[in-house]
Amino acid sequence: MPLPDTHAPIEEHRFPCDQCGADYRFDPKAGRLLCDHCGHSEDVAQAGPWQSSIRELDFRRALAHDLPEQDIEETRVATCPNCAAQVEFDQTLHAKECPFCATPVVTDTGTHRHIKPKGLLPFALSEDSARQAMTDWLGGLWFAPGGLQDYARKGRKMQGIYVPYWTFDADTRSAYRGERGTVYYETRTVTRNGKRERVRVAKVRWRAVSGRVARFFDDVLVLASRSLPKRFTDGLEPWDLSALEPYNPEYLAGFRAEGYAVELDDGFAEARQIMDRVIARDVRFDIGGDRQRIHDIQTEMGNITFKHILLPVWLAAYKYRGQTYRFVVNGRTGRVQGERPWSAWKITLAVLGALLIGGAIGYVIAREQGVL
Repeated sequence: MPLPDTHAPIEEHRFPCDQCGADYRFDPKAGRLLCDHCGHSEDVAQAGPWQSSIRELDFRRALAHDLPEQDIEETRVATCPNCAAQVEFDQTLHAKECPFCATPVVTDTGTHRHIKPKGLLPFALSEDSARQAMTDWLGGLWFAPGGLQDYARKGRKMQGIYVPYWTFDADTRSAYRGERGTVYYETRTVTRNGKRERVRVAKVRWRAVSGRVARFFDDVLVLASRSLPKRFTDGLEPWDLSALEPYNPEYLAGFRAEGYAVELDDGFAEARQIMDRVIARDVRFDIGGDRQRIHDIQTEMGNITFKHILLPVWLAAYKYRGQTYRFVVNGRTGRVQGERPWSAWKITLAVLGALLIGGAIGYVIAREQGVL
C-alpha cells in the first residue's frame, strides 16, 4: 500500500435535518446539531463501545506502508495558487475562495490518500464570540489601523476550520556522559583604584559523570498543516488534549477540516526534537551539582505510536487596502494570534506627539534653570 499523500485537503461535511432536510450545523454553545432552517436540534451520535477510546496507531507499521485500509481515506482537492492550501470542493462547485488567504481558487481534480483522524476537540466558541475576541485583540494593539478594526468587526463570516495535528507517544531510555560542576571560592588580592583589596572569586571544579534517564512521552503535539504560519498556531496553545473526543464527522457539520500536509516521518522528526530537549533537561537534573556539561546522549525509543487529530480554529482572512491580514482564534479558549497591522499615520502622530512633549518638558526645565 502506498504512503498516504501529503497534500492537504479541506473537507466539508453535511448532515440533513430529520425534520426539514436542510443542513445541520454543530452548535458550539449547545454542543448539539442545530438546523438553522427549522430550529430542530439533535444530540451528536455517541460512539459505540468499540469506539469510545481514541486508538493509537503503530508508527513503525505506518512507515512500512502497513496500516489497515480502514485507517486510510481518499479525497479530491484543489490547490490555492497563493498559499498552496489544498481545498476540497463539492463536485457542483467550480470556484471558491481560499479560507486561509482569501484568494479565489479554481477547482482542480486529484485523488489523495490520507490517514484518517482518530480524535478531535469540538468547537466550544461560537463565531460571534470568536469575532469579539479578535476585535478585542485588535483594539488592544497600539498603532493598528482603525479602519481594519471596523472592517473586521463588520466584515465577512469567519471560517471555522479543524486544523490537523500529529501526536506521538514513546518510551525512551537514554544513556549519557557529561560533567558535574561544583562551585567553590578562592580569595585573591587585587588592585582597584590604586588600593589593594581581597575579593572572593568563584571557581568550578569539574568531575566526569555518566548515567541513565528514562521518560514516557505522551501526546507530543506537532502541527501537520503548512497553510498557516507556525508562529500563529503555536501561539494558540495550550490545548486541553485530555478532552479529546473520538473522531465523529458530526462535529464537523457546518465547519471544515483541513487534511495534513506534513508527512508522518517529518512530524516525528519535529516531535523528536521536542523530546530531545526534555531529555537533555532530565539529564542536567540527573547530573546535579551547581553546573552541568553534557558531552553525549544516546537515546533508545520503543513503543512509538501516533494519532492524527483535529483541533478547532476560527480563521479570518481580510483584505484591507490591498493587503491581506490573517487572524486565528483558538476555538476552545478564545486566544488570538495574527499578522501585526501597523498604521503609518498613527505612528507619525505618536512620533510628533512625543517630540512636542519632549520639547515642552525641555522648555520647562530650561526656564526653571534660568537658561531661558
